[in-house]
Amino acid sequence: MQKSGMVSIIGRPNAGKSTLLNALVGEKVAIVAQKPQTTRSRICGVVNRGETQAVFIDTPGFHKPRTALGRHMTETIQSSTAGVDCVLLVVPPEPRVGTQESLLLEKVKHLPCMLVINKIDTVPKSDILAVIAAYQDVRVFDAVIPISAAKGDGLEILLEEVFKFIPEGVPLFPPDMVSDQTDEVFAAEIIREKVLRLLEREVPHGVAVLVERFLQHDGGLIECDATIFCEKNSHKGIIIGKNGVMLGKIGKLSRVELEEMYGGPVYIRLWVRVREGWRDNDAQLTNFGFR
Repeated sequence: MQKSGMVSIIGRPNAGKSTLLNALVGEKVAIVAQKPQTTRSRICGVVNRGETQAVFIDTPGFHKPRTALGRHMTETIQSSTAGVDCVLLVVPPEPRVGTQESLLLEKVKHLPCMLVINKIDTVPKSDILAVIAAYQDVRVFDAVIPISAAKGDGLEILLEEVFKFIPEGVPLFPPDMVSDQTDEVFAAEIIREKVLRLLEREVPHGVAVLVERFLQHDGGLIECDATIFCEKNSHKGIIIGKNGVMLGKIGKLSRVELEEMYGGPVYIRLWVRVREGWRDNDAQLTNFGFR
C-alpha cells in the first residue's frame, strides 16, 4: 500500500522552519540565515520512508506585510495550507502564545495541527512544560513534539506522528527527488544566502538574485551567471565592496557550496544592479519569480 500526502510548516520568522525542513529531508533544500523573512516563497522538501512519501512545505515566516513582496509572502502561507493533510506549527520555547501564533492557529483551525516546539536545546527541559501548557490553553493539538532541528533531536518521533496523517495515494514526486526547486532557483537562493550572511547588518531585505544562465556541460562543469539586485546605490557599493572584494567572497562561498552539492566544478559570474522599490513593483516581483 502506497501513501503520500502534504504537510505545511508554519510559524513566525526565525522559528527554525527551514532548518527543520533541511533536517527532515536530510540535505539542504532551503537557505538559512539569521535575518527574519529569509524564506520568501514556498519550498517543497520530499521525505520517503518505505512506501510512504511526505511532502513538507516550508513557508515564509508570518508577519504583517508592508510591501507587495510582504503581501506575496502572506498569500503564500495561505495557499500553502490549502489541501494539506496536516500542519506543523513551529514555535520557539517561550511560555506564551504570541500574536503571530494566534493568528496562524485561527487560519488552520479546520486542519489537523501538531505543535512543534523547536530549539529545546537552548532552555532547561523543565521550561518546556510551561510552553506546552500555554499552547494547550488555546487549542487541542493532535500531537505535541519538542525538537531541536539544528541537532536532529526528536525528528524521528515527529515523522512517526506525521505519517499517521498521510493518506493512501501514489507518490507525488519521484523517489530520487528531494525538492521541487529548479537549478536556477536553488543557485539564486544559495547566492542570496551568502549576501545575507556576509552583510547581515549592512544590507536590509531589499536584495533579490536572478540566475540568468545555469548550464551544466557534459564534462560536469557548471556555468552560472547571476545578478544581485538591490534597492539603493549605496547598497550596491557595499555588496561589491572595495575593489570587488565582497562580491568575490559572495561568489567564492556560493561556488564552494554548489560544487559540494553538484559534485563538480562551478564557474560563477556575478553582477550587481539597482532596482529602486522593486519590493513594491508587481512587474519586478514577477520578473524575480514571486508571481
